[in-house]
Amino acid sequence: MALNSRPAHPVILGQNQYGKAENRVVKITRDGATHHIKDLNVSVALSGDMDEVHYSGSNANVLPTDTTKNTVFAFAKEYGIESAEQFGIHLARHFVTSQEPIHRARIRIEEYTWERIATSDANSKFIGADEVKHSFVRQGQETRLTQITYDGSSWEVVSGLKDLVVMNSTNSEFWGFVKDKYTTLPEAYDRILATQVSGRWRFNWNDDEQKMPNWEKSYEQTRKHMLQAFAETYSLSLQQTLYQMGSRIINHRSEIDEVRFSLPNKHHFLVDLEPFGLKNDNEVYFAADRPYGLIEATILRDGCEARIPTDLTNL
Repeated sequence: MALNSRPAHPVILGQNQYGKAENRVVKITRDGATHHIKDLNVSVALSGDMDEVHYSGSNANVLPTDTTKNTVFAFAKEYGIESAEQFGIHLARHFVTSQEPIHRARIRIEEYTWERIATSDANSKFIGADEVKHSFVRQGQETRLTQITYDGSSWEVVSGLKDLVVMNSTNSEFWGFVKDKYTTLPEAYDRILATQVSGRWRFNWNDDEQKMPNWEKSYEQTRKHMLQAFAETYSLSLQQTLYQMGSRIINHRSEIDEVRFSLPNKHHFLVDLEPFGLKNDNEVYFAADRPYGLIEATILRDGCEARIPTDLTNL
């Protein structure tokens, strides 16, 4: 009996995708006594000729999500994890080229960074080694991100980070703003500027004929320029700082055409100490976690068009 594939009433299937989300894969590379860690959270989303499974339940074109999970772990062994971007590219290429019904693969990866623990000489000798090279501590709260999309002919790589908390304790002002009957905020000529950076940047590498960027160096340098711009900008608004951060990246990293930031303003308010007979000379602050100002913008290389979705970074 033939499957009744399409419903009689005029309802049409829209965009759809499926896959296995949040595959936590940790790869240890043993270089003699020195070990290296790559710690990833990999989400796979596949789309293509998938109408039938929605209309009739036929799984004839469906690669199981469990298989996509297994592929992530197998590829960690077969190819290693040189970088989050390179690993995502291997996966996306495999799914699109090995499965005819799959026309597009999107791989999202979070990377959690570990740094080696420095140990004392005495402790090293205690366990019988000249130097401990296999102990690590998770670095801060910052998470590295990448999203790889492949449609069989062209690539889109959007990398970035989230939860990078930064602060300038001075060299920030905020005044000259619009005031109406609801405005109570005093003008500030010396304030703390703090934010928790969520950023994405899009590479101009999009096909296999082009030379592929050095993903690890690119991330390290992009992060460096972003932080230097934050530190070196005398800020009259968080918007100004955001623009300088994006501009510094575009000007220094030729492989990147577009940057988008979502920067919550982590407000620090001076505490009124006068009731206690104390003068607060920009020394004691109350750190408010919410509500917070949320500043967002895209910075582009001249002549390029914006492709990073505006809702990729925001609330």
